[in-house]
Amino acid sequence: MLSTSKTLAAALLATTTLLTGCAADSVLVDHYEMQGLQQSVADQNADLTYLKTTGDRNHQELTEFTSESTQRIIDTINQRVKPPECPPVPEAPACTVDPSTDTGTSDRVKGKLVVGEVEKAFLVGPNFIYDARIDSGAETSSMDARNVQRFERDGQEWVRFDIPVPGKDDTFETLERKVVRNVRIIQANEEDHERRAVVELQFRIGDHEQKAEFTLSDRAHLTYALLIGRNILRDVMLIDVGKEYSTELPRSIRTNAIRNN
Repeated sequence: MLSTSKTLAAALLATTTLLTGCAADSVLVDHYEMQGLQQSVADQNADLTYLKTTGDRNHQELTEFTSESTQRIIDTINQRVKPPECPPVPEAPACTVDPSTDTGTSDRVKGKLVVGEVEKAFLVGPNFIYDARIDSGAETSSMDARNVQRFERDGQEWVRFDIPVPGKDDTFETLERKVVRNVRIIQANEEDHERRAVVELQFRIGDHEQKAEFTLSDRAHLTYALLIGRNILRDVMLIDVGKEYSTELPRSIRTNAIRNN
């Protein structure tokens, strides 16, 4: 009986020892496998880091190379290809007018000069340009005259008078003309009459020039210093009612008049 108990104890001890050894070997094996996996992961991370660094460097070098190549190509093109140049804008041809053929601008109907209610009129002698009122209701043309003084020359009646200088207030020029006749002006509601001198003045409107009779009258209170009446309009001019400045004086006259003024 005692012998049997020892045998069982020995067997139990042997079994326990065997099982303990197996467990120790299993734990040892797992430890070594984990170390290997960790080393493998570390090696792979190192490889990835190297590859990334190398790739970034290669990308930067490629970008710099491409930029330098592009700039060289652009420089080469700029050297070989001349930029286009716009042709110079041609100068507008100067409009030259021969003074000998520049007679002014006028419209005519059946040979008569067409004028508006107001026209530029050139007074020959003092060489002034006035805005002239064209009035078919006035029998005789009229010129603004101040300080009218009559005198005798060579047995004939003459008159000295001042006319306004266009564009210059209170500035006048003195003229002397022979009196061709006198007219009597009866004022309304007055028994007395006014005796006004009539003289001949040479004038030009557009391309039309003539000498005509003008009554000397103080027109300071009126808008226009010069009035063209029926004695000039008759058989010579037609009025286009509602229009103004239908004619134009020659450039040479306009230029000289501006310089003189």
